[in-house]
Amino acid sequence: MSLDTRPSSTPSAPASPARPGFAYTRDQFQQLVEDVLGFAKSLGASDAGAEVSEGVGLSVSVRKGEVENVERNRDKSIGVSVYIGQRRGNASTSDFSRAALEQTVRAAYDIARFTAEDPAAGLPEVQDLAAGDDATRDLDLFHPWAIDAEGAVEIATRCERAALSVDKRITNSEGAGVSAQQSHFFAGNTRGFRGGYASSRHSLSVAPIASLPGKGGDDMQRDAWYSSMRAPEDLAAPEAVGRYAAERALSRLKSRKIATCEVPVLYESTVAAGLLGAYVQATSGGALYRKSSFLLDSLGKQVLPDHIDIHEDPHQLRGKGSAPFDDEGVVTRQRDVVLGGVAQGYFLSSYSARKLGMRTTGHAGGSQNLVLKSRNTQASDDLDEMLRKLHRGFFVIEMMGQGVNYVTGDYSRGAAGFWVENGRIAYPVHEITVAGNMRDMLKGIVAVGADAYTLGGKTIGSVLVDRMKIAGS
Repeated sequence: MSLDTRPSSTPSAPASPARPGFAYTRDQFQQLVEDVLGFAKSLGASDAGAEVSEGVGLSVSVRKGEVENVERNRDKSIGVSVYIGQRRGNASTSDFSRAALEQTVRAAYDIARFTAEDPAAGLPEVQDLAAGDDATRDLDLFHPWAIDAEGAVEIATRCERAALSVDKRITNSEGAGVSAQQSHFFAGNTRGFRGGYASSRHSLSVAPIASLPGKGGDDMQRDAWYSSMRAPEDLAAPEAVGRYAAERALSRLKSRKIATCEVPVLYESTVAAGLLGAYVQATSGGALYRKSSFLLDSLGKQVLPDHIDIHEDPHQLRGKGSAPFDDEGVVTRQRDVVLGGVAQGYFLSSYSARKLGMRTTGHAGGSQNLVLKSRNTQASDDLDEMLRKLHRGFFVIEMMGQGVNYVTGDYSRGAAGFWVENGRIAYPVHEITVAGNMRDMLKGIVAVGADAYTLGGKTIGSVLVDRMKIAGS
């Protein structure tokens, strides 16, 4: 894909060199933002904001030892929001030429002219915007991976080969993949905010298939595992990822259905992150001001058991959800989201905060490095101990579907996992549905394991819920 080397207004000799793999420098990005904001003001905009970004990457996939895909991506864009009082318009382009930028700003301006006024519309308040050290905080997020297609294919092949060699019952594979991605951006607005940074995200994954010989494909089970990190040296070894994925697939052979029942349910840590995500969704500004949340007016109220705390740290070094400021330029801060089971704060952007008559919490773009912990968790509470606490019930390792009604909290999702008797796994289970109500499920958390796992920007151990309905045969 061809790119303009610079906008017409950018000096031919920028003050800072382009970072590895990028075609544009931070200085060039900043000049683009200044040009766009200046043109918006010249048209008569009362306020404006702009963000310019560039991303580059490499992705490869192999299957059964053969290369399936090698993809390189390079993209760039600039977006602008224009305000005329409390009317807002936005537009974007991937063309950085002067003419295209002016056309994009005019488009946003024209949209604002014909948009109805919205009392909640507008840029964040000046006092909420990141400035000085808050805007330039280095969170160690940029670790480019100097890997070519051949090297990526070799790693993916090692990962898949390790999975296939675990057991003769690993008979097939949906493939293994390696991805190396990096990006950078710069943003600014007419209220003085300026900031941007580079970041990276790399991953390795594999999905083996296990089957029993002589079954004619009647008993075939798939599972997968992956590793995703900011820095390539933090990724798990390809062989370790492959072996673990294979072991997971093998453990699901001879799965059976179970009779409908009501029992305790233990969520594997990887699945439990979904419960934490549901809590974030239910306490986010958009759901709250639309009154489409089962946790309306929950601030200061008991929403989880008194042994549960949720902490947020947007400044964790190399964190997957780390950011010095949110998507609007509002400074991010550490905080207790839930303390002793009591909701301490929502997840609000400037717009949703105004709709609720509150102040932004710096969450335009979502939550940032959440950690859910139980005050009762001991260092010895590994998965085996959590199974003993479950004693008799269902251990879920995979959820399917999106069956959560955030208005009522009703929860019903397809699931697979294991039936547990006397604290030990008895046999694998598939084709069942786990049902309940999110409000009751959250308050019914009786234990959280020490087997913490980070999925995206959420860290949580395995979670034991006291009682749920299992719809089986």
